[in-house]
Amino acid sequence: MSVSLIRRIATPKKALTTAAVAAATAGIALTSVPAQAATPTSATDAKTIAHQMIPDAAQFNAFSHIVERESGWNIHATNASSGAYGLVQALPASKMSSAGTDWKTNPETQIKWGLDYMNSRYGSPAAAWKFWQANGWY
Repeated sequence: MSVSLIRRIATPKKALTTAAVAAATAGIALTSVPAQAATPTSATDAKTIAHQMIPDAAQFNAFSHIVERESGWNIHATNASSGAYGLVQALPASKMSSAGTDWKTNPETQIKWGLDYMNSRYGSPAAAWKFWQANGWY
C-alpha cells in the first residue's frame, strides 16, 4: 500500500485504522499532515471575492481604491496607533463581528462589513471613495 493512497483515505476511523494497520504491517511510517486553512488570505483572493460580491465595475473600483489605500488588501493589516484592523480598517476592529464571527481571518466577512458600512454611511462605495479623496479617510 503506498503512502499516497493512505493520505487519500477519508477521515472515517475504521478506514484510518485499517490503513494504519496495513501500513504498519508493510513497515511504512505514517505521519500526520496539518490541514490547510480553508479561508483565503492573499490579496488576490480577497480581490476576487470582492469582485464577486460587487459586480458593478464602478462600485468595485471605488471599493478597491479605498481598500488599497487603507490596507493594501491585507486582511490582517493593523494600524498600530489606532487599532483599526482589516481590509477596510474598521475601528474598533470588533465592529466587524456584526458580519460574522470569523471577521479576523475571513476576507469575505470583512468585505461584507465594509460594503455595509460604505452603503449605510455614504450610500455606496463610489460615494465613500469620493469622500475619501476629499478627506484622506472615510
